[in-house]
Amino acid sequence: MAAGAGMTGPSLAFLGDFGEAFEFIFKERESVSGGVQIGGIPELSGFAATHMYVSLAAIAIAALLAIPLSLWLGHLGRGDFLATATSNVGRAVPSLALLAFFISFIGLGYTNVIAVLVLLAIPPLITNTYVGVRQVDRDTVDAARGQGMTGMEIVRKIELPLALPSIFAGLRTSAVNVVATATIAPIANVQTLGEPIITPQTYGLVGGLGAAIIVAAITLLVDFVFARLQRAVTPAGLRPMSPVARRRFSFPTRRSLESR
Repeated sequence: MAAGAGMTGPSLAFLGDFGEAFEFIFKERESVSGGVQIGGIPELSGFAATHMYVSLAAIAIAALLAIPLSLWLGHLGRGDFLATATSNVGRAVPSLALLAFFISFIGLGYTNVIAVLVLLAIPPLITNTYVGVRQVDRDTVDAARGQGMTGMEIVRKIELPLALPSIFAGLRTSAVNVVATATIAPIANVQTLGEPIITPQTYGLVGGLGAAIIVAAITLLVDFVFARLQRAVTPAGLRPMSPVARRRFSFPTRRSLESR
């Protein structure tokens, strides 16, 4: 076991602080201020579990609030201002300011953090869902209406399936933003992976860097999962063709015909 430890040290030494950050993820150590053990998989996995809990709860609540409303507004052809305004407000208002503002009214705890993350997640969902519905071919909608479908049936059977790729693109953006922003939760007394980042007096630079590495890895994983889901719900006819398939199905040009 000692030999293994001896091999681990030199192999990460050339990484400097990054090497120590990786060791912080897997091994406990004494805190900067002393007297308590920090780091290691047990502590960081607890932070990660809370981090994902508040993130997934916020994404689920935001989806339940934003997607049905945007689907119906897109079906009616109203709400252009709402889709544009929410997108701009979502980029303009800092989440940290919202968190501090909500502390005055809601107080500390999960409710505050989830409320802030919900507000962060809603704008991309509203914008992408609305745009996805409005991009559905109007001739298809008119044909469905001519066959006697009600407005709700058109939304459920025509517009929603065709808008799913855009909706999942919004979910993907919201999920990445929420997971990355959940690091501010410790300010409201919710211990996520932001705890080592915002308390350098306990965890030091290495602890903050180790937690940041985990957040980056989780964010990339979430982005990958939603990207696969987005591709899965995209109809085969709407998926971009690979270069090989594009060459296979492309029409011959005059130059290519002359060269034969």
